[in-house]
Amino acid sequence: MRASINLGRVGGVPVGLNISVLVIVAILVVGLGFGRFPVEYPGLPLAVYLLAAVVTALLFLASLLAHELAHALVARRHGIGVSGITLWLLGGVAQLTGEARTPGADLRIAAVGPATSLAAAALFGLVAWGLGAAGIAPLVTGMFVYLGIVNVLLAVFNLIPAAPLDGGRVLRAVLWARWGDRVRAAITAANAGRTFGYALVVLGFLLVFTGPGFQGLWLALIGWFLVNAASAEEQQARLGAALHGIRVGDVMSRSPVTAAPTETVAGLIDRVVMRERLSTYPLVDEFGGFRGLVTLNRIREVPPEQRPLTLLADIACPPGEVPSARPGDGLLDLMRAMSGFPDGRAVVFDDDGRLVGLVTPSDITRALQTADLRAPYAAPHGADLTVLGPEERRAEAVRRGEGR
Repeated sequence: MRASINLGRVGGVPVGLNISVLVIVAILVVGLGFGRFPVEYPGLPLAVYLLAAVVTALLFLASLLAHELAHALVARRHGIGVSGITLWLLGGVAQLTGEARTPGADLRIAAVGPATSLAAAALFGLVAWGLGAAGIAPLVTGMFVYLGIVNVLLAVFNLIPAAPLDGGRVLRAVLWARWGDRVRAAITAANAGRTFGYALVVLGFLLVFTGPGFQGLWLALIGWFLVNAASAEEQQARLGAALHGIRVGDVMSRSPVTAAPTETVAGLIDRVVMRERLSTYPLVDEFGGFRGLVTLNRIREVPPEQRPLTLLADIACPPGEVPSARPGDGLLDLMRAMSGFPDGRAVVFDDDGRLVGLVTPSDITRALQTADLRAPYAAPHGADLTVLGPEERRAEAVRRGEGR
């Protein structure tokens, strides 16, 4: 889920809004400003109801952000990277770049979200009580009562034992601790999530034909999202098991054909593109420094009449935006970094910073196709599924004699 609006950083974590979050705001403003608030607190101008609805919607988004930020901060405390938090149509998502190393860490990361929502509910309830005791306008008090109730419901819903809900991750952690097999636990939690999602879809369509149609459609939408997200989690678990132990150096394309940043698009086409079956061309300057990445798709986007005058540097993806790795890094770790990169490629450097390889979609596909043909690894249980961090990878390389 990509952020459309960057809100900066909170606790060092990038935070953003997807444009779809405006749907949540619109639903809350319309439902509260034209429905709940006028009915429960009659006699006020419409502008007052709408203002109260907008403030309530913004505070609700703040409570969603607190929920996801709690996940992110606890994940970082356990050594897991966080690429960002995005609020969107169906809530929020904290984008982690790794996996918990132990069932206990997995449990703490999952449980802190609902715990934060309950804490927010308690805070809103306390504020509502204080405002009521002070004789503040009932509408203002009602705003915080509503927020308290919604956060309780959010916590309860998230604790349902079905992935990708927090309760599903709690279930995964418990089964992981019991079975000692994270993959099996993750698949079981994903199956529970898929079953729950289908149940919501069926219930939603029943409501469409028998009663409140809008609520039914919303419920069906949530259910369909859970089905797809649970299926993605199962696929990710199986992918992690298949690629367990495989390093970037095992699959990368070595000695890539490079080009100079000052070469023209037409020159590259005549020199390489029409002669070699390649689709990725790293740019390297006269000193061997990496200066960007050009793909066949980027070349096609240049109109034919402009190709003799367009430099490769003008169309290349800048070096700082291209995912990179070392040969000893875990392939899964690199794949997570590549998932948000539109060109779908990565460059590989040795310890001296020299370009030594590329990882392309074809390389990853071949790695998956040949995973079961490689020398057998120990079954991935527990922390074995966790991709090592940079310092740990270097220590492991030294232990194996690769750092000499």
